[in-house]
Amino acid sequence: MTGLRAPTGLLIVGAGGLARETAAVVHAINDQKKTFRLLGFLDDNPALHGTVRDGVPILGPSSMVDDSPEVSVVVCVASPRDQLVRARVVQRLGLPSHRYATLVHPSAVVGAGCVLGPGSILLAQTVLTADVTVGEHVAVMPQTVLTHDDVIERYATLASGVRLGGSVRLGEGCYIGAGALVREGLTIGAGALVGMGSTVLHDVPAGEVWIGSPARSRAARVPARREAGE
Repeated sequence: MTGLRAPTGLLIVGAGGLARETAAVVHAINDQKKTFRLLGFLDDNPALHGTVRDGVPILGPSSMVDDSPEVSVVVCVASPRDQLVRARVVQRLGLPSHRYATLVHPSAVVGAGCVLGPGSILLAQTVLTADVTVGEHVAVMPQTVLTHDDVIERYATLASGVRLGGSVRLGEGCYIGAGALVREGLTIGAGALVGMGSTVLHDVPAGEVWIGSPARSRAARVPARREAGE
C-alpha cells in the first residue's frame, strides 16, 4: 500500500527498570498506531547479552548503535545514586540529535505550547499543563505533573508522582525523588538531588541533597563515576 510509513526501528540503551518501563511505553504507542519496531535492549553488562527481559532481547553492548545508523535510539539508564549516568552514556555514544526518539505514553497529557527535546520520555499518566519546556534526554516517570512555564533542563530525572508548581526550573542532571513537591518559581540546581516525599520551599543549590518536609540541605554531593546500567 502506498502512503504508509514503515515503523521506525528502535534500540533502547539500558536493560534495567527505566528501560523496561520505556519498552512498555513503546508497546502502548504501537497498540494505538504501529509506530516503532522495537529491536531490543543494548547493555554493557556482558552477562546480560543474549537474554530476554519482558519479551525484548538484550542484543549486546551500547556500541551496537553504530551498526545501524538508520535506527532510532533512546538512552534509558537512571539512578538516584548517580544521577549523571545518562548524561555520560549519551556523551560517550556521540550520536547526532536526530538519532534520538522522543517517547510519549498515550495516556500522557501534553498541553499547548509544550516542547519536548530529543531522547526524552514521558511515562504513563504524566501531565504537562501549558508552555512546559523539557530538554534533551529527560525521564519523566508516571503520574508526574509539570505546570505552566516549568523548564526541565537536559538529563534531569523526575520519579513517579512528582509535582512542580509553575515557573520551576530544574537544572541539568538533577534527580527529583518520588512524590516530591516543589513550590512555584523555584530553581533546583544542576546535579542536585531532592529526596522522595520532600516538600521544597526554597531554591536548591547545584550538587546538594535536600530531603524532608520542608526540605533542608543534608550535604554537598559529588556524583559517583560508576555507570550503572551500562
